[in-house]
Amino acid sequence: MSKGITSRETDYSQWYNELVVKADLAEHSAVRGCMVIKPYGYAIWEKMQAALDKMFKDTGHSNAYFPLFIPKSFFSKEASHVEGFATECAVVTHYRLKNDGSGNIVVDEEAKLEEELIVRPTSETIIWNTYKGWIESYRDLPLLINQWANVVRWEMRTRLFLRTAEFLWQEGHTAHATQEEAVAEAEQMLGVYADFAENWMALPVVRGRKTENERFAGALDTLCIEALMQDGKALQAGTSHFLGQNFAKAFDVKFTAKDGKLDYVWATSWGVSTRLMGALIMAHSDDQGLVLPPKLAPIQVVIVPIYKTEAERQVIGGLADTLIAELKAKAISVKYDDRDTHRPGFKFAEWELKGVPVRIAVGTRDMQNGTVEIARRDTQAKETVPQTGLADRVEQLLEDIQRDIYDRAAAFREANTVEVDTYEAFKQVLDEKGGFVAAHWDGTVETEKLIKEETKATIRCIPLNSKMEEGTCIRTGRPSTQRVLFARAY
Repeated sequence: MSKGITSRETDYSQWYNELVVKADLAEHSAVRGCMVIKPYGYAIWEKMQAALDKMFKDTGHSNAYFPLFIPKSFFSKEASHVEGFATECAVVTHYRLKNDGSGNIVVDEEAKLEEELIVRPTSETIIWNTYKGWIESYRDLPLLINQWANVVRWEMRTRLFLRTAEFLWQEGHTAHATQEEAVAEAEQMLGVYADFAENWMALPVVRGRKTENERFAGALDTLCIEALMQDGKALQAGTSHFLGQNFAKAFDVKFTAKDGKLDYVWATSWGVSTRLMGALIMAHSDDQGLVLPPKLAPIQVVIVPIYKTEAERQVIGGLADTLIAELKAKAISVKYDDRDTHRPGFKFAEWELKGVPVRIAVGTRDMQNGTVEIARRDTQAKETVPQTGLADRVEQLLEDIQRDIYDRAAAFREANTVEVDTYEAFKQVLDEKGGFVAAHWDGTVETEKLIKEETKATIRCIPLNSKMEEGTCIRTGRPSTQRVLFARAY
């Protein structure tokens, strides 16, 4: 036990739940299945959002906003789409409450909506109904739109960040003149997600394709990035969908091509959510608290003064002011924790819990010696270094931490990715080791479902770099041409 957090080795699920709350990231709300994202947690999400938003705009996308409510009739226009979300939809039926005369507030039955409204679980239907008025000819294409929003999926079993009834996300929705352009868009956005995961979250991911059974409802093809958490379970970190002409046909969205012919547009959609917060926590953190990659840490450096007298405090404060200015000039976020209500040891533990990448401690003896103690959160290594050139040293250290966190996660994934050729070995690896299991599968939905029923493992993806390889399905013995990636997952 450390700081009241259950050890990962003792109970990983409990460790995660406690860490989210104790690190001040989020808490359960009064609404069942919903969460309150607290300022520190939201600051991390804002950094994620800012980085992704720049990536979207750099690839030619613009932001817009569409309604939270979707007419129920829209959902019936794309059969597989509604089937995929039907069990998770929240429905608005009335628009007014009233006092029943006994002091009780009840629904006013006279205020029933003519058409019920769905609280958006995703926005394809309302957006494609809108696009019908925006697209007339090839000159209007491609249409590259992203939306930052909240969505509601009425989950029965919830966990902070990983699965909540309401969550935050972005959803891109694009329209194209050709199938080739739409496929290229879906692939490009998968690349954007993988770039963000690896270079910002320090999270190595597998780029892959979902099986037919695991595709997004209404998609012809779903691409994904899959990550491995420290307990050996997989987590889907982002998806990009090629929708074909399904939604264009459902909402009659046509355009006049250069040759004068009328055709339906081609579509994609793609999204990531606050589930990335869960991935960030579970991939890197330890029993002392959060371990945040510097690029996403709200506070990258904390300076803690150690003093006995007000005079000593003033002297240390002078050094802190200079260092803060130098770090800010390098776009490094820094906090000077000179609270006189807490002892240094308490502050060390607090900032360690919150995952601040670098801690600098300065005492009276340090001022006499021209040194400081610098500690890195990821390895907990400490060293005494000169005050001269300290800002440059911190800048380099943050780069080293970002790289080292990624390298450790990559090494973990490599050590926990296993190829198996028999069903017995498959089940043994899942039960004793976990992680990604590369195995042959006969390509049928029936076998995929059977393996899931018997082992609780799902096909996370067909890796895009998977080489063709003759083999036999681990469950049925039927022929297979390549390995797919199985895992138990969140």
